[in-house]
Amino acid sequence: MRLAVLTCLVAIAALCGSAAAASAGSKVVVKTRTYDITGTTGLALMEAMDRRGPKHGFMTHAIAQTGYTVDWDLDAGQDNGVCRMRRANGTLNLFYTYPRVASATTPALQKRWKRFFTGVRAHEETHGRIAREMIRVTERSIRGLKVADDPFCYKTRREARRRIEATYAVYEAKQNAFDAREHRNGGYVEHLITALIKP
Repeated sequence: MRLAVLTCLVAIAALCGSAAAASAGSKVVVKTRTYDITGTTGLALMEAMDRRGPKHGFMTHAIAQTGYTVDWDLDAGQDNGVCRMRRANGTLNLFYTYPRVASATTPALQKRWKRFFTGVRAHEETHGRIAREMIRVTERSIRGLKVADDPFCYKTRREARRRIEATYAVYEAKQNAFDAREHRNGGYVEHLITALIKP
């Protein structure tokens, strides 16, 4: 499950003065959190995830979750009325949340849990790969951007924001399509859950 969180902070000139923003190129920062569950059967572990998992909507909980924010450090400057994007560095902050079994289990349940967790992690890391691709494509779309007759770079900034938002919309659609495939009836997630619950 993915938490769609995107924050585009467009900093023109020296608004982002941190050491990370000053380095060349975009970067990815990954943080992983866990929440503890207990249970002696696959069904008990599923029920614990349903109670303790990350919030998904108002009343439901997810098994695991991928969230992200994107911060942009953009520097635009003009020469003879032509404004050019001189720097377009993005920072993708990826946040993964996973369950962790905090109770002793039988060897058979441990084996089923390992298969289940491998599948869950693969699902969440696919969301992460889609987000990484999004930041690469966005960076390419705004790096080298130039607009004529823009002495104060207003048009250039507006166009950069438009491109960021347009690329985000395309990749949100990809994220949603991936989730729809994985979570459909009889889909990958259902198979993972069934294999965990049934010995």
